[in-house]
Amino acid sequence: MPAKTSVRRTLAVLAALPLLTLAACGYGSESKDTATAKVAAGAQKIDGLDSVKIGYFGNLTHGTALVGVNKGYFQKALGATKASYAVFNAGPSEIEALNAGSIDIGWIGPSPSINGYTKSDGKNLRIIGGSASGGVKLVVNPAKIKSLKDVKGKKIATPQAGNTQDVAFLNWIADQGWKVDAKSGKGDVSVVRTDNKIAPDAYKSGSIDGAWAPEPTASKLVAEGAKVLLDEASLWPDKQFVITNIIVRQAFLKEHPKAVEAVLKASVEANKWINANPDQAKAAANAQLAIDSGKALKPAVLDPAWKSIRFTNNPLAATLNTEAEHAVKAGLLENPKLDGIYDLTLLNKVLKAEGESTVDDAGLGVK
Repeated sequence: MPAKTSVRRTLAVLAALPLLTLAACGYGSESKDTATAKVAAGAQKIDGLDSVKIGYFGNLTHGTALVGVNKGYFQKALGATKASYAVFNAGPSEIEALNAGSIDIGWIGPSPSINGYTKSDGKNLRIIGGSASGGVKLVVNPAKIKSLKDVKGKKIATPQAGNTQDVAFLNWIADQGWKVDAKSGKGDVSVVRTDNKIAPDAYKSGSIDGAWAPEPTASKLVAEGAKVLLDEASLWPDKQFVITNIIVRQAFLKEHPKAVEAVLKASVEANKWINANPDQAKAAANAQLAIDSGKALKPAVLDPAWKSIRFTNNPLAATLNTEAEHAVKAGLLENPKLDGIYDLTLLNKVLKAEGESTVDDAGLGVK
């Protein structure tokens, strides 16, 4: 087992990174209620709860949550228990909100899940389901970068130090035989940590030459003249890797399993509808983005971005373990202990009831 002090020191650096949002709850912005999120007449509260607080990002890679909110899936499943929402821009802020009890369940990327689990010595969160795979690309200025080897010496943005895309890019850099200091971002490639919201302006100004970014940021850059140089999915077996999973506070899971099961049921139903109705689902996700941020995505951005994301209930646990290994390789973690990070019991119960295949935890589930 690695030295706890060393792990905590590394994770403290990640946790101390600037929070990128302000919240009505102290951490994220409140999502406005949608017209479809009505409580059915005669509905009953689940587990006696007045509300369940759900967090997600304003990214298309969180499409399950966007659709679930917009189409009322969560509220329908929770009955008279109100589904309330908070929207985040960064993993650390959502983990902090989860730790503080400001949210109960959240959609989030693998790296903050790993960091949050390890930082609490495995005592606070659990991953309880999958949501999405893919939707991450290396996009570059074609006038400056014409091939993968041309990335050396250039300024490439990632959303945040230690976040999921940052870890993936640092790992890819190492695979090319190049060296970069993970903390400063300096080396054979300049890794410029840039908020997704300002990456398009940074690209237009020439302060970055490209970005390893999630959707819709990648497609926003393409709309500004950038070209897709690499789709991260091409680097993974079967072109699948976890980009978004579902986490819960362990205390909430223990005390309110029926509520957790209801949210998972809504998530499975949302994914089923998304995959059966891709165009309608794309429109619903975009409508919710407009409600949450005040601005919908243009078709030139929305269409290619949505197409690159696969929505799945499978948490793709083996790929999360690989992403943890990438963080270790980059020097951002020291052999985190991930045993018990998953509890897929309720998800598999829901999947069986829906007649769908169950999923596994790659040996990282609760014993």
